[in-house]
Amino acid sequence: MIIIMQTQATSDQIQSVEDEIQRIGLRPFMNPGVERKVIAVLGALDAKKADLVEHFYSFPGVDRVDLISHLWKLASREYHPEDTIVDVCGVKIGGVQVVVSAGPCSVESEEQMIEIALAVKASGAHLIRGGAFKPRTSPYAFQGLGEEGLKILAKARDESGLPVVTEVMDTHDVELVAEYADVLQIGTRNMQNYSLLKRVGQTRHPVLLKRGQGCKLRDQVMSAEYIIAEGNPNVILCERGITTFEDSTRNTTDINAVPVLKQWTHLPVMVDPSHATGDWRYVSSVSKAAVAAGADGLLVEVHNDPKRALSDGPQSLRPEQFDDLMRQLRRVAEAVDRTV
Repeated sequence: MIIIMQTQATSDQIQSVEDEIQRIGLRPFMNPGVERKVIAVLGALDAKKADLVEHFYSFPGVDRVDLISHLWKLASREYHPEDTIVDVCGVKIGGVQVVVSAGPCSVESEEQMIEIALAVKASGAHLIRGGAFKPRTSPYAFQGLGEEGLKILAKARDESGLPVVTEVMDTHDVELVAEYADVLQIGTRNMQNYSLLKRVGQTRHPVLLKRGQGCKLRDQVMSAEYIIAEGNPNVILCERGITTFEDSTRNTTDINAVPVLKQWTHLPVMVDPSHATGDWRYVSSVSKAAVAAGADGLLVEVHNDPKRALSDGPQSLRPEQFDDLMRQLRRVAEAVDRTV
């Protein structure tokens, strides 16, 4: 249920409504992003909901009371009609500009990271990505450099001016990763790690939430709800390919996810064509399709020497290939009234 206050509602009237919500054992959550104050009522309403609509409608300053049929409340369009724009150090995700984050799958060395950061910056990338902590299928595969990798990412940011996106895998590492990163990435394997979702929700860092390989879109939105419900509205959804019967690519890119998520929610939506395909030869085509479908951003893996990459070399573009992709993306974006 959401309570929409009148435009001229006073702070005392708003507080009165919030106090009453708490008095009856529910939780008020104020939407911080719109001019007209909207209060979400969180908790199990059960059979009381019809009576509560009438009850709150009688409060001074209340314009209307709406019931929301979705399981998610705070991520819904009903609660927050305007698009959310997530500001990452001045880079705005969710607006007219399609934001591109580029970099290697794993941070391997300072020299490698700075070289790639400068190259993608020159091509027009807006963010630098790289993994310091790497969840790998095999326990014997490269797991990342840990805190040393975070320090290298921070140095690459200093050299290039690009904000940093990197993954956090454990609740115990959130504070450490947040010290160095500008965006906290929740990877596909942790999309339903609810303890981790709650912990990043307690920060005010932007969170990039990747879809689980076998998860439905409603599962992803409910995971976003966990983060927002902890007080952090800065959530970016990311489609990164799902597991299907098709094995011609590593995963199947669900382009449908882009318009569906943008209809269901007010959150920005990005696409990761590198993990979605697992093959650099298809990254450009899927990237252009994502922009045409309305994606607010892309995560593209770029490596200066993919054959020697410690992880995911086959899906990584070389810097010159990324530069060519950016030129193509600008033309696609222009055709759908966006910029890159």
